[in-house]
Amino acid sequence: MVPARKTNSSKQLARVRKRCLALPGTSERVSHGEPTFFVGKKVFVMFADNHHDDGRVAVWLPVPPGMQEALISENPDTFFRPPYVGHRGWIGLKLNDADDALLDAHVQLAWEQIAPGKLLKEVSGG
Repeated sequence: MVPARKTNSSKQLARVRKRCLALPGTSERVSHGEPTFFVGKKVFVMFADNHHDDGRVAVWLPVPPGMQEALISENPDTFFRPPYVGHRGWIGLKLNDADDALLDAHVQLAWEQIAPGKLLKEVSGG
């Protein structure tokens, strides 16, 4: 069997890595064969390079309740319901269709959804 072909995603991974690792308390390690970003011990961004030959270079990340449906409905060319975590309200964001501002906003939002309360309080100065 020939392994699935990966897309040319190194520039997209560099974009994601720069944003994720700039946030407090974050780290990167491979999980399920892809670069994955953690805040503390919890995942807040998963990189997906042609996952199961879907042709996408994307990130999967959590959004607040109700936001998944709205994003996908408003912009199905950019957002999608990812496998495995979509049922928990996460979104897929196609990186080729996302400018830096959109990526920044969703990485920040994902971090805020997952970061421990103590870290959020430290960052906010509270």
